[in-house]
Amino acid sequence: MCDSCGCAGGTDHFHVSGSIVRPAVSGEVKVLRAILHENDHQASHNRAHFDAAHVLAINLMSSPGAGKTSLLEATIRALGARLSVAVIEGDLETENDARRIRAAGAPAVQITTGNACHLDANMVHAALHKLDLHSIDVLFIENVGNLVCPAAFDLGQHRNVVLLSVTEGDDKPEKYPVMFRTADLMAITKLDLMAAVGDFDPAVAKTHFRELANPATVLEISARSGNGMDAWIDWLIREAASRRRSRSAQYEVAHG
Repeated sequence: MCDSCGCAGGTDHFHVSGSIVRPAVSGEVKVLRAILHENDHQASHNRAHFDAAHVLAINLMSSPGAGKTSLLEATIRALGARLSVAVIEGDLETENDARRIRAAGAPAVQITTGNACHLDANMVHAALHKLDLHSIDVLFIENVGNLVCPAAFDLGQHRNVVLLSVTEGDDKPEKYPVMFRTADLMAITKLDLMAAVGDFDPAVAKTHFRELANPATVLEISARSGNGMDAWIDWLIREAASRRRSRSAQYEVAHG
């Protein structure tokens, strides 16, 4: 287990003692694998719920303060009636973000994780029963702000979206490769602050991202100014339509 965060954040954990780095002992690895196996089983169950309701589920991940909730607020307003959106919010404490989402016009369920630094599939499953999935086109799962552990836990989502704020540094894909390697889209956010920050280069961030052999879409977005929002909305609409077509085709195959 990872002593620094109290969770099972991956299968390649190491412990540091002085200047010596040691792999986790075999017993810890077995526990990790058992936890991840159970999580994956529940995630498959969640995905079956999403598929049955023709819902596109997106796991939204980033470090704290990268602008996940602000992007969701802007997304809800920009989509209008084109897609129905709901949000599952993950935070250690408070219902602040869920209140913001509801004020923007979308249903939201808050998960408070206590000291857990990520959401897991069981948490998401419990939240699903508080939503009418059949009235939703896109479900966003806003994960706990963290660039490490959320990448290891499947929630049943169809797509992973990772945000990188210009306030964080353009080397984050290089420093946190597991998170960015899982991304189906990387959004560089808070572009309106780039002039004030001064040392963030989107081209460098994209280069580090591509060095992970990830061909996924990269967008540059400012939720505040609206720059880049059209491309983001277009991507969402295409992904939701693709999910509906895929499910319809599977139904036709299964039922002749």
